[in-house]
Amino acid sequence: MPYCKQLAVHNNVKQTLTYILNPDKTDENILTASINCMTEPEFAYTQMKAVYEQFSKRSYDSPKQKSGKTSVKAIHLIMSFADSENVSPELALKIGKAFVRKMFGDDAQAVIATHINAEHIHNHILINSYSLSGKRFYENQTTLRQARETANGVCRAFGVTPALNFENKGRSINYFEWQHKKKGTSWKEHIRQAIDNLIPAVYSVDDLLSELERKGFTVKRDKHIYIKAPGQQRSVSLWTLGEDYTEESLNARILWRMVGGGKAIEHFTNSETERAYISVIGEVKILAEQNKKVKRRRDTNAPYSPKNDLDIYRLSAQLTVINRDNIASIGDLEGRIDRLSAEQNAMQEQLSDKLFKQEQVQQVIDYCEKYFVLSDRNALSDEDKLLLETYKSCAELNNISSPDDIISLRERNDKLLSEIAELKNSIYKKKNRLALYSDIRDTYKDISGGDYISKLVEEEKKHRELEIQKNKNKTNKRR
Repeated sequence: MPYCKQLAVHNNVKQTLTYILNPDKTDENILTASINCMTEPEFAYTQMKAVYEQFSKRSYDSPKQKSGKTSVKAIHLIMSFADSENVSPELALKIGKAFVRKMFGDDAQAVIATHINAEHIHNHILINSYSLSGKRFYENQTTLRQARETANGVCRAFGVTPALNFENKGRSINYFEWQHKKKGTSWKEHIRQAIDNLIPAVYSVDDLLSELERKGFTVKRDKHIYIKAPGQQRSVSLWTLGEDYTEESLNARILWRMVGGGKAIEHFTNSETERAYISVIGEVKILAEQNKKVKRRRDTNAPYSPKNDLDIYRLSAQLTVINRDNIASIGDLEGRIDRLSAEQNAMQEQLSDKLFKQEQVQQVIDYCEKYFVLSDRNALSDEDKLLLETYKSCAELNNISSPDDIISLRERNDKLLSEIAELKNSIYKKKNRLALYSDIRDTYKDISGGDYISKLVEEEKKHRELEIQKNKNKTNKRR
């Protein structure tokens, strides 16, 4: 999860907003959003000030007192993401917005900004201490714990593995666990089946782990990856599930499942790359036939054989791609990787820009629609009056004077959504091809360096040593 820090703002709310919404830290304010107020510091401050003074009956500009308690004007939350969590700036902003709505509700006034100027991506969130309905928000250890628990839940929903867990302390055994104990069902087999069922539908190990979490499994990344099924008391490491479930094997099973490895290739160009692959596939087959390597089944339901060997399948699939895409040499491959990476980065920037524009247009549409609805009412509550001022500012800022003016905005929004969907599809295709090419490059380096077969032999040596140790432990227990 992101590390959450909570600060009380007793004065200088405008200064805090200006810092949070600094264009140099937020990619020219592309990575900013707001709820029930505008994203410009001046407008946001004015609108928050009106709400605070309406319900607190105190000045928003009053200085911090030298002695005694000073009222909290706003709550400043900082949400920092670790590099290992692989959270993009766009995803961080989405997590921030979802967190605000989950933690504070839909009527809170908030400004969210994702800063990318520091070593770690982090969100700054400023919450007005009063909501539009007059609800008071507090800053203390209890609310900080609630914020961290909420951040955990939101991160899981977006597929980010929480690093810290504050929930579910001291629970007794549940029915699911009792049922498994009674039947003697293996937790490891339960996890294996869940992984096998998800393999055809995911695109990376991270995606697989996220899907497991959505199904109620607990996932922890450390030196190894640990998984715990719902109701299970202790986590198990991936490598203890068997060779088919190591991180390397899962990567291979996911990455190459749709390439068509093992299919007959119509012709060979007889390049150095293809010859190296054909040679090493032959060596792996010999190792498999002589039972001198760790067994790795591609199809876990089929009996083990050289034809069903994961290493051979992976190498054959890579050779198919080399032949299909006419990759002439390792230099040619590295050039393609560089070009694909540059194209993907450029597309990602285009996507970020269009996402920001679409969210802005959608917010303007929502605010203006609500403005015309409220402006037609005769009697308004205090809360509605505050909302009306916010929506009016948005309409005036965007030159919207009648409901007909919104039609062009909707057309623009539809066009942006279509362009976003097309870009996402293109990015996915490039990302997938980049992963295939990168895996071929890394494997070829092992092959050309003579490390591929030696690694398999070393793995088999460790595997046999582990089996010997297990047998010794069993013998000692019997004694």
